[in-house]
Amino acid sequence: MSLEYPNISAADFADERFTMPVVSHEQIWQGRIVSLHSEQVDLGGKEPVTREYVRHPGAVAVVPLREYDGQTQVLMIKQYRHPVGKKLWEFPAGLLDIAGEDYQVAAARELAEETDLQAKTWNVLVDYYASPGGYTESLRVFLARDLSEVPVAQRNFVREEEEALFEYAWVNLSEALNAVLAGRITNPSAVLGILATSAAKEQNWTCLRPANSPWDR
Repeated sequence: MSLEYPNISAADFADERFTMPVVSHEQIWQGRIVSLHSEQVDLGGKEPVTREYVRHPGAVAVVPLREYDGQTQVLMIKQYRHPVGKKLWEFPAGLLDIAGEDYQVAAARELAEETDLQAKTWNVLVDYYASPGGYTESLRVFLARDLSEVPVAQRNFVREEEEALFEYAWVNLSEALNAVLAGRITNPSAVLGILATSAAKEQNWTCLRPANSPWDR
């Protein structure tokens, strides 16, 4: 019965690296960033099963945080997302530009390019797979503190396309959390970033991991 499932220790409560045998593989399509693949996978049954998935280079997101007028605030960006037909409140984010790129390097680049800010203090907030049933995309969310503006002479990035339409706002963390719980904020990195930042603040930031923490992705 379900109520008799075993308890698990904290030490054992972690994802496990494990791969079932792949009988065959086919690349169906290659796009500008992602590619679509089909594999026959042996799950131990009579016949292999077909699993289709999208390969993605991985990405980062950054929660810029400041203390202002007695409030803990996060900087958010409203960005147009064509596939869902909405403007979503998000955090600075972007792709890993090259295979195996360091997550923190990518995060610092995206923070500077999208907000003209830099940070002295970096920590990992949360790691996740965007949609592990169909995508390989790994995404690391950082907390960036002790912010300052990038010197004007070093701002050599031109925002184009959707990035040229960015809207910015500092939001009280408590208000951002309420917006998530009310269903008004739906971008996954924003949802996870706000929840993780709120939880970390409740623990006086003692649970934060170093920015260079390993991730077996």
